[in-house]
Amino acid sequence: MTFDAVIVGGSYAGMAAGLQLARARRRVLMVDAGEPRNRFASHSHGFLSQDGTPPAEIAADARGQLMEYLTVEWRSGRVTSVGGEADRFTIGLADGDTYQARRIILAAGVSDELPAIPGLAEQWGKRVFHCPYCHGYELGQTAIGVLASSDMAMHHALMLPDWGTTTLFLNAAFEPTAEQLAQLDARGTGIERGVVTRLQTGRGERVEVVLSDGRQVPLAGLFVAPRLHLSPLVEDVGCELEETPMGSVIKTDAMQATSIPGIFACGDIARAAGSVTFAVADGAMAGLSAHRSLMFGLS
Repeated sequence: MTFDAVIVGGSYAGMAAGLQLARARRRVLMVDAGEPRNRFASHSHGFLSQDGTPPAEIAADARGQLMEYLTVEWRSGRVTSVGGEADRFTIGLADGDTYQARRIILAAGVSDELPAIPGLAEQWGKRVFHCPYCHGYELGQTAIGVLASSDMAMHHALMLPDWGTTTLFLNAAFEPTAEQLAQLDARGTGIERGVVTRLQTGRGERVEVVLSDGRQVPLAGLFVAPRLHLSPLVEDVGCELEETPMGSVIKTDAMQATSIPGIFACGDIARAAGSVTFAVADGAMAGLSAHRSLMFGLS
């Protein structure tokens, strides 16, 4: 059997795409590896009607609603190959199973490369974050840190004073220009030039930044800009990529179409700034666009 669409990735973007196609009574196969990017966070914020809900609950509710549609099938697994062309794609899974599809929607997400500082990965999603809009409000306008790993730290350092008293830890990774120093001063962002050696849990569920001279700086939260990495599958598929300050993402047009006819992409895999809201919006557009191409052909 040939599916109208196989959706690679069953998190927010993928399910939003699947919902549009399901409501158009198209046969859809969702393939998901079960590793959503925000699995490390205890609560999701900023998504209208679901603010403060654990991510797993949002995903479970969405999947339950999606699977009410009789034309949708769900397969747990990892897609390892995509071949063929529009209307005749072949999708291979790690266990050797294959499926055919007229359209492909890539929604497999990304992985985050975190700074190699002891204790940081253990705090990821708990007291170390990347999105102020997702996690800044809960920090209560108290002490917040920004850990520099590149000049992208300026973005966080200028934003975060709206959420608390902010310190930029340069960590020998970035040196602001005179103009940037003036911008930081205007925003009230402090600067710490010491080298960060590790992170540890402090009192009151705080995170402590430990510097090379032994000082321990307690913070309500620390923000970093991780480097994004796409899955090897994306390279094999061969969609055109675009480089962003955070890493490469799949290049799409306004309709979420990629450079390969019949393949669409949505969610974090196709934009550098990720959130549940953006993922759902992009997914809905990808689903609508895939359906439009099934009705009227590829332009």
